[in-house]
Amino acid sequence: MAHAETAIAEHETPGVEQCEHQVRRILQSATFRNASTLQQLFQFLAAKTIAGTPEVLKEYTIGVEALGRRADFDPKIDPIVRVQSHRLRLKLKEYYDLEGSHDPILIHIPKGHYQPTFETLPVSILDTEVGSATRQGPTAPAITLDDGVKANGNGRENRSSPLGVRELVSARPLLALLTAALLAAALSVAGFWLGNRHSRNEVGAPNAISDFDSDSNHSPDPVRAFWAGFLGNDSAPVIAYPDAVFLLDDSNDLFRFRQGASDSRGALVDPHLARQFASNPDLVAKAGQLYYENGYTGTGELESVGMLAGLLGRMGIRPTIKSSRDITPDDLKQHNVILLGSPFQNIAVAQLIPAADFTFQTPGSRHEQWRAQIVHVHPENGEQPAYGTERDQTTQVLKTDYSLITIAPGVVPGRYIAILGGLDTKGTEGATLFATSAESIDQLTRALTAAGETAAKGKVPVFQALVRVRLAKGYQVLGADLTSVHRLRSSNAAEARDSATTPAAR
Repeated sequence: MAHAETAIAEHETPGVEQCEHQVRRILQSATFRNASTLQQLFQFLAAKTIAGTPEVLKEYTIGVEALGRRADFDPKIDPIVRVQSHRLRLKLKEYYDLEGSHDPILIHIPKGHYQPTFETLPVSILDTEVGSATRQGPTAPAITLDDGVKANGNGRENRSSPLGVRELVSARPLLALLTAALLAAALSVAGFWLGNRHSRNEVGAPNAISDFDSDSNHSPDPVRAFWAGFLGNDSAPVIAYPDAVFLLDDSNDLFRFRQGASDSRGALVDPHLARQFASNPDLVAKAGQLYYENGYTGTGELESVGMLAGLLGRMGIRPTIKSSRDITPDDLKQHNVILLGSPFQNIAVAQLIPAADFTFQTPGSRHEQWRAQIVHVHPENGEQPAYGTERDQTTQVLKTDYSLITIAPGVVPGRYIAILGGLDTKGTEGATLFATSAESIDQLTRALTAAGETAAKGKVPVFQALVRVRLAKGYQVLGADLTSVHRLRSSNAAEARDSATTPAAR
């Protein structure tokens, strides 16, 4: 925590009114805006401390009065108070690292205690922190995040409301590998900055699309050459990450919502719709009030954004990173678009993926986890009819995933769509690792040539590549191997262009 590191300076104890004002400031912040449970807990702990009655801050009292547990609540059996207090400490750290970095009062909850501390921070220390932060390293070119907001190489946005990191959840087994979508954007900023710094050290900093055209198209690096052909003259391609819809309850548990009408994030869910379309209607029926939540994306997609942003940064390209639900007709007409994830998670992939030899299928809409397959419509030359995730027979740990790399025509001539998606989030990461590896791209180029799909001048090869992704511990990507390459048939390519539409608004 930035403020905690300056605690060696002398602090003054703030007055009651100052403390209350700081509590309101935090509760109304963007960081806490959608964390209702943490808001309740924080407000309760702060109010009791400010009122001078910290002795009531016992686990039982907090569970019953702040978190709504029944009178028979037993802290030894139900760890809700310890769990939520830990999450509150993380959320406060997130707030002070970002929005509250210049606040005059630090509120901290020491580990092992529930009573917050209030400390006034000298202005001089704050000024010193800001000054030192602005002197760290070279300034990188700006990268566009989501709605056109600019962020510099230090990862700070040039606007008054800073980019936050969405809180992590530990709810259902389905979400064990989920993390915040905006964290992906933050990682991409870092990847972009590192990529540009590496590029400056080698060949000087490219600062325009003309530099990219003159260097990358003639580069011996096959990865640069491959992506240069895909991008053409587009200096601002779009990278779209998935943001599948979940239903969020008051305990911050999430339930998968595969289909059906939905609303904006935070809106109340009609109970009838929840039971009708949720993956587990019986469980949802017992969950109480639910809210729409689409603020999460997979860790594999997060890693993919970082890899792609780093690569494009080294090529002097400034990508726009946004949610798949925010893809617009202008994006598809004016830019090349890179979509991450499978059609199960990414609505844009579901609507824009072309009809081709390989397709994603799941045996049932309510039982998706690790059961989906990549099906081969016309298997040949010993190819399997379907490919699915593989698990260790003894431990059941995931050891193999499969993914598709698809390059298809866009909605207008001269624009293209790239889809990097796996059966699981780690399959997406493996596909991106493959697409940014020189050895892998060399192998892919040879396979395309053998299949009769060559990248002639002014022509972008359109194809599907099936990739096998090797895993350790179920989440560590060890490598990715090319399994099969199929050209997009001319009819499929035309269909992809004619049928591509904007992802429907929720």
